[in-house]
Amino acid sequence: MNVLSRCAAALATLAFSLAVSATELVVPKPVPFSEDNEIAGNIKRECDLGNKLAIYIGEFAQLKGIDVRFVDGDAPESASRYLAIEIRDAVSMGNAFIGHRKSTSVRGKLYEGDEVIGSFRGRRDSMGGAFAGYKGSCSVLGRTVKALGKDIAEWLIAPSMDADIGDL
Repeated sequence: MNVLSRCAAALATLAFSLAVSATELVVPKPVPFSEDNEIAGNIKRECDLGNKLAIYIGEFAQLKGIDVRFVDGDAPESASRYLAIEIRDAVSMGNAFIGHRKSTSVRGKLYEGDEVIGSFRGRRDSMGGAFAGYKGSCSVLGRTVKALGKDIAEWLIAPSMDADIGDL
């Protein structure tokens, strides 16, 4: 690749990054559970998945050059880009002794003004990774929302309709 091609590629990347970050993304914190969820009460009470997911979306989006602002609840009218997201399911089977089998499922829509410009559903599964025998259930579920946060940030770069992300 010659110098001129490299410069053109660098300028295109910079222009894309500026366009993406020119509009801040509003994300609910905590990410709510869907109204029709059947998630075990102890998961909802003890694992703080909604706050963790929002934080991970923010962290990974920042790495992609997307500015994130958190709001409590629905998007304010002043928001030009809003990620409406909810946790649909969280499953915690097994334990450190017999093996973890955990998963978290989400769905979301990206709004620009009143228009939906992208939608997704996602799921991440985990058996706990290295040293799983030393991890608690909430820790392993935390791994699933961290992976989902990264998946969602990647999707935000080029949002599409009805995307399946993560382990779907």
